[in-house]
Formats: sequence, C-alpha cells, structure tokens
Amino acid sequence: MARPLSKLAPDWWDYTTLDPELLKDAAKLTARQVERLSRPGFRVVMYDTLEDFYLAEALEYIQAWRQSTADNPCGICGPIGPTEQLPLVARLVNELELDVREGHFWGMDEWVENGQPVPADHPLSFARADWDLCFGRIHPKLRMPKDHLHFPTGDLAAYSYSYDFIRCVVMQGGQGDIKHWAFNDPPRRRGRWKDAPPPPVEYRKLRTRVTDLHPVTIMQNARTSGGGQVNLVPTQAATVGPVETWKAEKVSIWQAGMHDNPFGMRLTAWMISKGIADSAVPMSLLADHPNVQFNFYRPALAEVKTEMH
Repeated sequence: MARPLSKLAPDWWDYTTLDPELLKDAAKLTARQVERLSRPGFRVVMYDTLEDFYLAEALEYIQAWRQSTADNPCGICGPIGPTEQLPLVARLVNELELDVREGHFWGMDEWVENGQPVPADHPLSFARADWDLCFGRIHPKLRMPKDHLHFPTGDLAAYSYSYDFIRCVVMQGGQGDIKHWAFNDPPRRRGRWKDAPPPPVEYRKLRTRVTDLHPVTIMQNARTSGGGQVNLVPTQAATVGPVETWKAEKVSIWQAGMHDNPFGMRLTAWMISKGIADSAVPMSLLADHPNVQFNFYRPALAEVKTEMH
C-alpha cells in the first residue's frame, strides 16, 4: 500500500506519511506513560523545573570535559537549540575554577549559503552563538584552546575523522518540528526514494555533509531564531551525520517544549521505545543506538488535545 503524501511538503518525506494508527497511538500517551517508555538502551528522564532541566544539561559538558586528558582526549557534541545551558556551562567552569583546557567540543551544525559555511558575523551563526554564550565567557586560564573547538565549517572529512581519535562522551541535541537531531532532516521524495523513504540502514550511512533543509525546518528556525524572518534563514546547512552519531558513547536529547510540541515529543519517544525506525522521522533511527536518553521538562509534555486559540 502506497504511503500518503506529506501534508507539510508533498515533495518531501516526514512524519505525516506514517501509518495513521501509529500517530494515534503516540498522541494518546499520557506524560506518565511517556516516562515508562524506558527500556535497555533507551532512558526517559523527567524534570519538573526548567532550572533543574538546564543545569542537568550543562553538567553533561562538565562531566565530559573532566574525563579528558592529553593522552585520552574527550569531548561533547552540542547543539544550538536549546542554548539556555551554554551560559550555565561557563558559569560552572568559572565558579568552580575547573581546568577544562584538555576538553574538546564539537558544534553539531552550521548554516551554509552559496556553498560555504556562514561567517561568524552572520546573525544566525551557530559558531558565533557557542562563543558568545559559552566559550567566550570562560576565563582564558581555564578554557580549552580554539583548536579543541570543532565546527563543520571547513574540511568536513577532517571534522568527521576527529570522532575517531577524540572520544565523544555524549552527543547532545534538541528535537525540531520535523523530528530531526542536528540537521538530519527527512529526505526529499524523489529518485530512488520517490515511493518509500530510504531504509534506516541507508540513512545511517550519511556522514557530516552539506544538506538541503526541509521547509518545516526553515520555517521553524525563522520563528525560534529570526523573529519570523524566513528570508534570513539559509536553505542548506552542514551537519553531523548518523555515522558520527553512532561513534558517540551516548546520545542525549533535551526537550523543554520550545522546539517541538507535545505530540512530536511523544511520537519519537514512542517509536524509539518500540524499536520503530523510519527515515521519514530521522530521530526514530536512534532506536538502533545502544545508549540514548530523552530528557523532558515534564510540564511541556502537557496533553495532546484539541483547543481553539
């Protein structure tokens, strides 16, 4: 039976092309049922306050960097979205006088315009946000050198290779409306994948790359970062891929309800818990990763119900 066209962008795959019964099953989950979706290899953690939520996210940076030495380099891959944890990371390092000079950090993505990563003075630059919100705030005597900060902005093969000689203790991420981590968006509906999205094994072959962005991702980033200015948002980005993600010892996804809605947060948790991997919902491919943690701000899960506003 042919899968339906997307209701969001007919030339693309996305979660609206899934079996309607699967969507219904996810929608009716209570917050308590979501919390019980944990299984070996997949853990669901709830936080009742935003203070606790973002502090726990910041502490993952500290925990990764404290393991790093010159002989055993370690680091964390982190997102822009959420960003609230970043000033907390700098504050913790400075207040506790933690020497993190041996630590490493990977930025997971960056915008691309005209085939080139955007410069640091671009208003939406992720590298700029990481520096302004975190690394530039760490006292120079405690901060790692700039060559320990890895961004997908130059030689993407070298960026990818760095995951082979630096241990990625944890890869953090958020979840967007289109159910991606980093910019691992659903693919276009064309060529080999016109009638069915790529099998998970094919999607997982993707490395760090420049990729086209789903229209929903462009719209979302205009809303969350650009004050609604869609014209400001690039249509391509360089992003860490599944290949590098599977080299991370842990994947930690942070969902405070700012970047996806109660239904979307339930859908991917349900699919990962049940081992349902479908590349129309890229986040669901983490069902096959051996160590995934979903972190929720409990009030954001709310209910999936019809309300008029």
